[in-house]
Amino acid sequence: MTRNIAILSGFFLLALLGGLYAAIRFFAPDDQFAQCRASVIAGGPGEIGGPFTLISETGETVTEKDIIDKPSLVYFGYTFCPDVCPIDAARNAEAVALLEERGTMVKPVFITVDPKRDTAEVLAEFTDYMHPRMVGLTGSEDQVGAAVKTYRAYFKRHKPAEGAEDFYLVDHSTQTYLMFPDLGFVEFFNRGDTAEKIADRIQCFVEAS
Repeated sequence: MTRNIAILSGFFLLALLGGLYAAIRFFAPDDQFAQCRASVIAGGPGEIGGPFTLISETGETVTEKDIIDKPSLVYFGYTFCPDVCPIDAARNAEAVALLEERGTMVKPVFITVDPKRDTAEVLAEFTDYMHPRMVGLTGSEDQVGAAVKTYRAYFKRHKPAEGAEDFYLVDHSTQTYLMFPDLGFVEFFNRGDTAEKIADRIQCFVEAS
C-alpha cells in the first residue's frame, strides 16, 4: 500500500512539473539568451534601463542612444569611492580587454552618483586611467537621479562633517549592467563575478544576439 502511494505521488509530481513547464513555455516568450542567463529579474529584463540624458566626460550632452551604440557594461559609482568603485571599474575594464582580444568590442561606461564632485574633467581622468575606451557620465542632480531610477539602482550620500563639506561617502548599488543597442538590458553582474566570468558570459550573449 505504501509503495503504491509512493508511485502515485511520483506520477502526480511529474505531472505537476510537466504542467508547470508547459505553462511557462506557453505564457513566456522564447528567450534567445536563455542559455546565457545566470540571473532572474522580477518583472523581466524590460524593467531595467531606459532613456537618460547626461553629460559626457568631454562636456557633451548625450542620451542612451549616443552611449549604448554597441554592447556596453554600465556601472554606477563615484571617483572619490575609497575601495569598491575602483576595484569594480578595473575588473570591468579587464573583462572588456579580454573580450577585445577575442575580437568582441564592448564599451565600458561609468555613471557617477556624485555629480557634485565628479565633474566631466574629474571623470575623464578616472576613466582614462581605467581603460582608454571607458566613457564617464555625469550631469545635474536630477539627471543622475533619473538615470539611477531607470536602472533600478540605488545611492545615498552620507552627511559630511561640519567644516568638511567636500568629504563624504556615498552608499550605492554595485551591479554592472550589460546593455545592447535596440534590445536594452540583458543581464547584470555582481561584485563576486570575475573578469574572466564576465567576459565569458558576455561572449555568450553577443554570439546569441
